[in-house]
Amino acid sequence: MPDRTTSSITIGAGRAEVMAVIADFPSYPEWAGQVKTAEVVDTGSDGRALTVRFKLDAGPISDTYTLGYTWDGDDGVSWKVVEPGTMVSDLRGSYRLSDAGRSTEVTYELAVDLSVPMIGLIKRKAEKVIVDTALKGLKKRAESRAS
Repeated sequence: MPDRTTSSITIGAGRAEVMAVIADFPSYPEWAGQVKTAEVVDTGSDGRALTVRFKLDAGPISDTYTLGYTWDGDDGVSWKVVEPGTMVSDLRGSYRLSDAGRSTEVTYELAVDLSVPMIGLIKRKAEKVIVDTALKGLKKRAESRAS
């Protein structure tokens, strides 16, 4: 797996509220800019998604693929490709949540591997745009729901 892009943000909401936004996949197109659709394919006994099919348009990276999820309560979630797309051959990532007073510190880690040749710098830039946009959208959505 290639290098990962990692970034963190502090969100003015509790871990449960932040995780509720993360787990609400059908709403991703409303706040995660590059996600065009997110369809839950399978859920676990706790009601959280186990597999989700995404349609992504992040400039040079545009594809449809399915991710499998592993949940760690309200502390975090990780994912990996279970059905690659035509461009995305592997995608792994995680959200890790920790208490920061009355806020939550969220760290997003993402690594994308493509089946098409792409200059590493362009791929890292696309990853950074995905991570930064997702964290800002997550913050805005979670804080608006918490207030």
